[in-house]
Amino acid sequence: MVARQRKTPSFEQALEEFERLVERMETGDLSLEDSLKAFERGIELSRACQEVLNEADQRIQILTEQNGKLADEPFRKDDE
Repeated sequence: MVARQRKTPSFEQALEEFERLVERMETGDLSLEDSLKAFERGIELSRACQEVLNEADQRIQILTEQNGKLADEPFRKDDE
């Protein structure tokens, strides 16, 4: 039997699917088997989102590095 490979969703798609899974699980209407499948998928999506966030954090650190040192600058919103 060949395992199906799922296409890696974008961060936004993964987060949206994760939110839908949580809503379905919170209703309490799923069978135990369906709840376990939803939980497993939720873990996959959570890990995928965390990986994207970690990569984004690394990119930000690289972009804010100046003269070989990380520049500690507070995040400022546009309206500040």
